[in-house]
Amino acid sequence: MTPRRIACVGAIVFDDRGRLLLIRRGREPGAGSWSLPGGRVEAGETPPEAIMREVAEETGLVVVPERLIGRVERDGPGGVGYVIDDYACTAVGGQLRAGDDASDARFVDRRGLDTLTLSPGLLDALADWSVLPD
Repeated sequence: MTPRRIACVGAIVFDDRGRLLLIRRGREPGAGSWSLPGGRVEAGETPPEAIMREVAEETGLVVVPERLIGRVERDGPGGVGYVIDDYACTAVGGQLRAGDDASDARFVDRRGLDTLTLSPGLLDALADWSVLPD
């Protein structure tokens, strides 16, 4: 049986110091791990609209999606599959704060990335796409 596939998006956002925006997941799946901000594309939304909504909800930042960087597929609970399109985005406003299902939100450099418990496959995907922070 083919698992139900759920369309999702993620945001790759760097600050002016080359640090990457990450959130600590406050709920399952992946509670406690660090990941890119993002989530499900809701009915009637385009992927860019979903990114703007999710980033604002989880981090308080306003972003503009620019281009698709890559796609990953992850298994979810109950046999679902998440298809996640990750987009390069630019922050254009807002105030950084954790919100919605994020228990923390911060910009991290390459050294800081190595100290966090990341969502499975995140580091490999960022490396494959050549978008690791400075």
